[in-house]
Amino acid sequence: MARNTYKEDEVLEEPFDIKHLLRASGYIKQYAPKMTGALVLSALGGITALISPIIIRQALDVAVPAGDKKMLFSLSALLVVFFLLSALFTTLRGHMMVNVSQSIIYDIRRDLFAHLQKLPFKYYDDRPHGKILIRVVNYVNSVSDMLSNGLINIVLEVMNLIFIVVFMFIVDVRLSLVVLAGVPILAVFMLWIKNKQRKAWQQVSNKNSNLNAYLQENIVGARITQIFAREDENADIFRMLSDRCRKVWLTAVSYSSMVWPGIDTISVIVRAAIFLFGILIFGQGNTSLGTIVAISGYAARFWQPIMNLGNIFNNFINNVAYLERIFETIDEPVDVRDAEDAVVLPPITGRVEFKDVSFSYDEKEEVLHHVSFTVEPGESIALVGPTGAGKSTIVSLISRFYDVNSGQILIDGKDISKVTLNSLRSQMGIMLQDSFIFSGTIRDNIRYGKLDASDDDIIKAAKAVCAHDFICRMPDGYDSQVRERGSLLSQGQKQLISFARTIISDPRIMVLDEATSSIDVQTERALQQGLNAMMEGRTSFVIAHRLSTITGCSRIMYIDNGGILESGTHEELMAKKGAYYKLYTSQMKDVA
Repeated sequence: MARNTYKEDEVLEEPFDIKHLLRASGYIKQYAPKMTGALVLSALGGITALISPIIIRQALDVAVPAGDKKMLFSLSALLVVFFLLSALFTTLRGHMMVNVSQSIIYDIRRDLFAHLQKLPFKYYDDRPHGKILIRVVNYVNSVSDMLSNGLINIVLEVMNLIFIVVFMFIVDVRLSLVVLAGVPILAVFMLWIKNKQRKAWQQVSNKNSNLNAYLQENIVGARITQIFAREDENADIFRMLSDRCRKVWLTAVSYSSMVWPGIDTISVIVRAAIFLFGILIFGQGNTSLGTIVAISGYAARFWQPIMNLGNIFNNFINNVAYLERIFETIDEPVDVRDAEDAVVLPPITGRVEFKDVSFSYDEKEEVLHHVSFTVEPGESIALVGPTGAGKSTIVSLISRFYDVNSGQILIDGKDISKVTLNSLRSQMGIMLQDSFIFSGTIRDNIRYGKLDASDDDIIKAAKAVCAHDFICRMPDGYDSQVRERGSLLSQGQKQLISFARTIISDPRIMVLDEATSSIDVQTERALQQGLNAMMEGRTSFVIAHRLSTITGCSRIMYIDNGGILESGTHEELMAKKGAYYKLYTSQMKDVA
């Protein structure tokens, strides 16, 4: 495996487009009442907290010099009351925003998953699954807090700044101006670091995506890794990808870590200036000690929302790339979709017609060239030919997993591009070579083909495909748990369960794409009897690598060079002694 295994996600060099935030606001609008309530609670908490310095000034300038213990006690009690009120408002606001944040996570993840369900096979063919997974899980978690707490905290902290400035000016105008003198310095600093942070965190996003994709692939392919003794080389690649993540992370963190010290340094300098100016003025008898302490307290509070905004800004920059990636996925075009005027395909008899069909996967090299044929209801059609000739492409086009480049595919005389996908695929049973088994029970895996199937229907389907006996031998029978991808089952057992899942849906058109490739010859012979019974009266398309299993089909099509090279029954093609004859005889020699 090459070291540069994965294509990097492109770095977004253009400035962040505000349209992404405007679009994200769509997820926030429905929670506006709760967010408004949280904002009100936050404002009340901030105002009650800002009264404290005024109480302290009253204590230092009036109660302490006068020795009025009763006033001092009252002011202390009042200070505690306002502190408790502030804590109460803040706690209520926190609970409210947790609810909003989790709701936003749910909404975004729901839309992402729903869109991923509609994307064509090509999307998954072109991308490592780990990269898709990290967007649905990690990225959504990251941006949800930005869209909820992040945005409301921006408003809150700006409000706090306004309240603090108002209270400061009420206490002393001149010392307030000293505090505000540090703002231009901070603005220059923040503008300088903004672009560096954004680019650095985009790199973190890209490298983490690559690492996650490689890790997911190696977990799935762990057996192959051990079979070919690739542990050491894979570990080297993983260390390389991890090192890249570490380096870009350290670079990004180095920029982010500069924000707080920068703000804190400016804050310390400003507070020192307050005491310096305050003492000089105080020495002239113009400013009381209580005023200096109060302004110093407000200065500390003034820089706190500034630092909070810096932290929010950090998180915002970190998550902007994630938000862009999420919308990039949601905007991925669905190439195969229902037409605007699509109609529901009524119950079919199974007549299939290809009219001058051409198709290519990459819009460059055509896999099928002007293919035409007609299959009558109940016929069984075997597709044979060399690898890559287009056999699986034909059955994929019938199921409309891809759209044709030109020509038409008709089922019962109706163009499949003009009917809804659900009404088309719900009347088809498709069994692929790669038998996917979901985590859960065997019963649930079979019922996946027909959610309202009874237990008797499930057992009947399992018996039809010779799966019943081995299922009954399992510890819990049909309720036996199977792990992800059926790791505790043999490949043949997984195919039999998948077959039962297909049969139970009672399809009018059946597609068997190398469906018996992992089943031993003895089981296949027994299974063939059940298949023949199930295929009775149904239109069937069979792709099989063992030609002995398709000799009884109504018609055999030899596919090569993008078209149908030969077509006929087994006897007719053998008598013709063409491409099918050569393929069949050579295979029989190998078996012998």
